[in-house]
Amino acid sequence: MREIILIQVSGNDRPGLTAAFTRILARYHLNILDIGQAVIHDTLSLGILVEVPPGADASSMLKDLLFEAHKRDTSVRFRPIDEDRYEQWVSGQGKDRHIITLLSRKITAEQLGDVTTVVAENNLNIDSIARLSGRVRLEGEHGDPDARACVEISVRGEPRDTAAMRAAFLGIANDRNLDIAFQRDNAFRRNRRLVVFDMDSTLIRSEVIDELAAEAGVAEQVSAITERAMRGELDFNESFRARVALLKGLDESALERVRDRIELTEGARRLVSTLKALGYRTAILSGGFTWFGHWLQGLLGIDYVYANELKIEDGRVTGEVAEPIVNGDRKAELLREIAAREGIDMEQVIAVGDGANDLPMLGAAGLGIAFRAKPLVKKNAEHSISTLGLDGILYLIGVRDKDQQELLK
Repeated sequence: MREIILIQVSGNDRPGLTAAFTRILARYHLNILDIGQAVIHDTLSLGILVEVPPGADASSMLKDLLFEAHKRDTSVRFRPIDEDRYEQWVSGQGKDRHIITLLSRKITAEQLGDVTTVVAENNLNIDSIARLSGRVRLEGEHGDPDARACVEISVRGEPRDTAAMRAAFLGIANDRNLDIAFQRDNAFRRNRRLVVFDMDSTLIRSEVIDELAAEAGVAEQVSAITERAMRGELDFNESFRARVALLKGLDESALERVRDRIELTEGARRLVSTLKALGYRTAILSGGFTWFGHWLQGLLGIDYVYANELKIEDGRVTGEVAEPIVNGDRKAELLREIAAREGIDMEQVIAVGDGANDLPMLGAAGLGIAFRAKPLVKKNAEHSISTLGLDGILYLIGVRDKDQQELLK
C-alpha cells in the first residue's frame, strides 16, 4: 500500500545535513509532497512529507534515516499521515492567505502572545513565522533607540470578524508599543511599483509653513490654524490661504534659512534609495510648497513633485498661492494621474502621510500608511507606523534587512 509519512529532523545545523537525509530518500525513490526548513540560532528544524509508493521498503528507509540521525547527533521523528487527512490538507490550499506584520524597536513575548491569541480566536492557521529584521544584538541598560525589529506571520483563512480583529490589533498596538499590519497576501502585495509621500512631517520632520511663520514673526497664529486643519477641523483651502496670507512681506532668503535646518525623517533616505534600487517610482504629493519639494526631489531622487506654488515678487512673499491648491482631494487625483501615466494598477500603489488631508490618497492607494499620524488619521487609515522610521515601510512589502544591504552595496 501507498504510505504518507511526515519526517521531522532537528539538531545543530551544519553543511550537508539536509543533503544526507534527502539522499537516503532518493535511494527509495520517494515523492516529496511538502518540505520546509528553518534555522534558529544554528539549530535546524527540517520537515519532509513523503509519499512511499507501493512496493517500497519503508521499514528499511526509516532505519537508514535513524542511523544517519545517530551518526550526525541529530533527532529524527516519523508520523504516518492518513490519506483522508492529507486530502483535507490539500483542499485547504485554496483558502485566502494574509500577512500579519509586527514592527517595533524590539519584539517581546507579550506582543507576540497577544497577536497570536487574536489570530487563534479568529480561526486563522499560522503557516509560517519569519524575522525580516537583522539579527538582534543584546541591549545595553537603556536599549538601542535606533533598533528595528520585524516579524512576519503568514496565516491562512478568513477572520471570523475582520473589523473586530483589526480593533483588537489596534488595542494591542497601543498597549504594547507595537505596529501591526494585516494585509491580504496576493500578487499585488508582492509587486508594488509606486510610492507617493506627503512631505511635511512625513519625509521631513518639520511643518515648513510653521518654520516660515517663525521667520515672519507670526508663529503662534499660523501654528494654531495648522493644528486645526491637520485635525480636520477646518477646510484645508481656506485655512491654507489664511496661513499663507500671514507670510506676506517675508524675504525670500528666509526660505533658504528654513531649508538649511530641515531634517529628514528617520529612515527616509534609506527607504527611498532602496525603493529606487528595486525599480519603484516615487512622488511627493504635498500641501506644502514646491520650493521645498523640488529641493527634496534633488536630494533624494524623487521622480514626481506636486505641491503648492508660493508666489514671490521682488524677492518677497506676496501672501498668495497659485491655484489650484493641492488639498486632500487633489492629492488623490494626482495619485491616480501618476499611476495611469506609469501604467500602474492602483493596487500596486503605496501612499504615506500623516494629516487629515492625506486620507483621500491613503484610501485610494492599494496600501495606505498613516505615518506617525494624528489620532484621527491613524484611526481612519488601514495601516499605520508609529514605532519605527519610514524605512519600516520596506517590511510591509516583504523586504528584509539583508535584502536592503545587498541592494545598497
